[in-house]
Amino acid sequence: MSTTQESPVTLLDPTSPPKPAPGCNVCAALEKQRAGYERRGNTRAATDCEVEMRNHPKHGSAS
Repeated sequence: MSTTQESPVTLLDPTSPPKPAPGCNVCAALEKQRAGYERRGNTRAATDCEVEMRNHPKHGSAS
């Protein structure tokens, strides 16, 4: 009997905000908004910015 083991799954660190994609003005603006929300204690809005940044087409794998 032979078994194979699949490669481990790599997940993003949910406690770490994504980094803006280099040269992307949309990601840079989202990061600025995210940081402002975080400073003001609005973690829900900060998380929304993080999700939008991760889903932005130009973001790619820069996180």
